[in-house]
Amino acid sequence: MRIRLTDARVAALRPRKREYTVWDERIAGLGVRVRPSGHRSYIYLRGGRKASLGPAALKGIDEARRECVGLAAEKPTGKVQVPTFAEFVAGPWKEACWKRYKRATRRGIEGALNRQLLPAFGARPLDRIAVVEVNRWFDRYSATAPGGANGALKAFKQIMNRAVASGLIEKNPAQDVRGNPRPKLTRFLSREEIRRLREELDRCAPPSAIPFRRRQADIVRLLLATGCRKNEIARLRWREVNGAVLDLADGKTGPRKVFLNAQARAVVERQPRTESPYVFPSASDPARPANENLPLWYEARKRAGLEDVRLHDLRHTFASHAVMQGVPLPVVARLLGHRNVRMTLRYAHVADRDV
Repeated sequence: MRIRLTDARVAALRPRKREYTVWDERIAGLGVRVRPSGHRSYIYLRGGRKASLGPAALKGIDEARRECVGLAAEKPTGKVQVPTFAEFVAGPWKEACWKRYKRATRRGIEGALNRQLLPAFGARPLDRIAVVEVNRWFDRYSATAPGGANGALKAFKQIMNRAVASGLIEKNPAQDVRGNPRPKLTRFLSREEIRRLREELDRCAPPSAIPFRRRQADIVRLLLATGCRKNEIARLRWREVNGAVLDLADGKTGPRKVFLNAQARAVVERQPRTESPYVFPSASDPARPANENLPLWYEARKRAGLEDVRLHDLRHTFASHAVMQGVPLPVVARLLGHRNVRMTLRYAHVADRDV
């Protein structure tokens, strides 16, 4: 954030959970760093190097600006070596940020780095990555995979923000690059569509079917009956099953409880107990969870005439029908594992279709 700093504005800066910096509009490179402890100090970025100008409590903004002018007038003693994008990712960024990400997020970032970001920017020093270069890369990627481009851009922005915070660059070159607009999907199944889907699941995976197909059908049934995310069910472990409750240890938003209705509990209880730690183990390797692609899902939805329905729409369906039956939004948020009710507000208008 960049503002015209004054002594009053500096004194009004409040601590947050993470350290942040507010930059001055008048002197390029001058900023106030605010730590979670509440300590405020002036810093000055010059040629990729960050200098500390001391605590903000001991000097005013005008004195800090004069120091910056004096430092800018000095001749540089040597060229600062700015790391390449690949060196920064493998070193400082990974050391500082990698542990904060959940496993699924790490897989997404690794994919974006290996397939897109490192080939495009890996050999470039951080301070030599230009805005126009980022725009060209994003436009090329967007032409074939707009959703993937958005995900890679998000990862790139996070990495370059860390480079700014580390004092290696003054501005994030991707800061003003806007992602591709994505349609707001509110698809959910009607009661008739739910009935057709359940009938086709029964036809595709009858009791005589091989265990692999029955497990896939039961994963879909459990997603529809609980509103869980795909990985929360496909990777479900027996130690997380506690009668009518699933104590998920590693959901998207952290540990949470999922309360099972009678239908969902019946699906879980009919799964055979084996040596595998997973409720739905892989057919080829019981030590691993089931295949997340669920080919039977595509077969069943096609036969049910629901080819426009995504697997994640079963989660929308669960939430939408709860709202239409009068379940309060805070309760629906708890059922879905949303951290904030604002996420659940997307389902508040779904009754329009029934009206």
